[in-house]
Amino acid sequence: MRADDDSCKLDGAFPMKSLGRILATLFLGSLVCGFGAAPQPNSSGACSLECVLKKMDDTAANFHTTQADFVWEQYQRVVDETDRQKGTVYYRRAGKDIEMMAEIKEPDLKFVLYKDGKLQVYQPRIEQVMEYPTGGNRSEIESYLVLGFGGSGQDLTKSFEVSYLGEETVGGIASAKLQLVPKTEKLRNNFSKILLWIDLSRGISVQQQFMQTQGDYRLAKYSSVRLNGKIGNDVFRLKTTRKTQTVSPRG
Repeated sequence: MRADDDSCKLDGAFPMKSLGRILATLFLGSLVCGFGAAPQPNSSGACSLECVLKKMDDTAANFHTTQADFVWEQYQRVVDETDRQKGTVYYRRAGKDIEMMAEIKEPDLKFVLYKDGKLQVYQPRIEQVMEYPTGGNRSEIESYLVLGFGGSGQDLTKSFEVSYLGEETVGGIASAKLQLVPKTEKLRNNFSKILLWIDLSRGISVQQQFMQTQGDYRLAKYSSVRLNGKIGNDVFRLKTTRKTQTVSPRG
């Protein structure tokens, strides 16, 4: 079964095409930007871009799992409205692959799973799984998936122009603010830039903002982050029923 684009809004936002739709759904949840000891400051007492990227290089090899509570906000400029979702997100490294499961608890129960190169969105209320094979876009999508965790600082600079915007306090946490601008036009057509706020005491991302080309944006806030804890295989599986139908959108 297939569904038209206008019938498959994944998160209350406007319909999006192909790579843009997948990225918009999936990368609300790109999460941790290195972890462990805090990045080291420079001689002036402020952390530099180099020390943040170096910390990512040093800790990328240690990433195994992450779990965190989230608040995701989607702002739509054309109607000047913000949709808000709350829940818990899980990540793990499986061999060379990264897997993600987001359990959205409010306003409606929904599950977003990225695994084996495809994105699935399960809505139990209507017994439907929307499936998005990544196809030829897999490398671009996975470059975003390791954007905030599991990827090194050197990998970050391969895909983005990275700028250090100073320090800000986010939710009472002293954070380093990074700006990422995609190097390829294909990705810039989906996100003009991305802002990351990195907790300087733990080296993890506490907030992210994905700026879209038409003035819309997606803001992700994280709390209760648990690093490298045990997460069972069952978490990364959709609990569908015999009534559940799987559909794929066109475009």
